[in-house]
Amino acid sequence: MNKIPLTVVGAEALRAELHQLKTVERQSVIAAIAEARSHGDLSENAEYDAAKERQSFVEGRIAEVEGKLSNAQIIDPTQLDVDGRCVFGATLDLEDLESGDKVTYQIVGDDEADIKKGKISIGSPVARALIGKYAGDVAEVQAPGGIREYEILDVKYI
Repeated sequence: MNKIPLTVVGAEALRAELHQLKTVERQSVIAAIAEARSHGDLSENAEYDAAKERQSFVEGRIAEVEGKLSNAQIIDPTQLDVDGRCVFGATLDLEDLESGDKVTYQIVGDDEADIKKGKISIGSPVARALIGKYAGDVAEVQAPGGIREYEILDVKYI
């Protein structure tokens, strides 16, 4: 399986989720199954069916998170020495040349991406257009509404 790039913060978030799933969610599901079993006949017991379905989801998510962490390539942006180039983990200040709007994005892994927090996926069209460029460069992004141009104002590794 290919390595999955993650920032240090993203890896910590996955570890925290895994801990929550194993210590809280799993125990909660076990208790719900035991409670539903105490009601008798399992063939027509909706609570039991719901608890088993929840257990399946929790165990599946545990396996998924463990798989991602085992294949993770954790990248610490503060340790990068790339001479101001846009790379995975970099935080970029951009200006939309058409509208003049200024935005700040960090290029992160697919699991960490959250546009509301200014984190864009390495696989997104914007990130792909920015990778390898420097402050002062203009990146052309193929967006659904046509080509958009962003000037890179600053590249930070925080």
